[in-house]
Amino acid sequence: MAAWLDRPVPDAQLRELYEIMKYEPTSMNTSPARILFLHALQAKERLIPALSPGNVDKTRTAPVCAIVAYDLAFYRHLPKLCPHKQDAAAIFEGKLRSGTLQGAYLIMAARALGLDCGPMSGFDAQKLNQDIFPKGDFKVNFVCNIGYADQSKVMGRLPRLTFEDACEVL
Repeated sequence: MAAWLDRPVPDAQLRELYEIMKYEPTSMNTSPARILFLHALQAKERLIPALSPGNVDKTRTAPVCAIVAYDLAFYRHLPKLCPHKQDAAAIFEGKLRSGTLQGAYLIMAARALGLDCGPMSGFDAQKLNQDIFPKGDFKVNFVCNIGYADQSKVMGRLPRLTFEDACEVL
């Protein structure tokens, strides 16, 4: 998304977005995604040195920029999230599961609320991690601008494969 309407996305709507996405399934309810929502231009400016040139203006003008990250020690929450499985943390220690899946849920939840999304992988992850997550406990997965697109200035959806091209029923 390169053209955003001057229409804010309130914090209450971001909370609603999270409330929708958090109930979608992850492997043994691990829920490793961590999301940093950036409203302020000053906060978004911290991203600029790590972004590819084509993503700079998109991010500056977006009402919200979400940094979708994953918690490297997500398994420490499993006694709460998966209490019926006593050894759940041991199963996942040192492994990563479901972080990208939760990022996709974020996009689907945002769209369900009438928001538009511009997910991006055009950035220097190492630079972003060093600046945004200097403790090293989280790692960025992708960045996603969120808001209301100016439909008169954005390219329409590109073609998708048909059911017959992408699926088979046995």
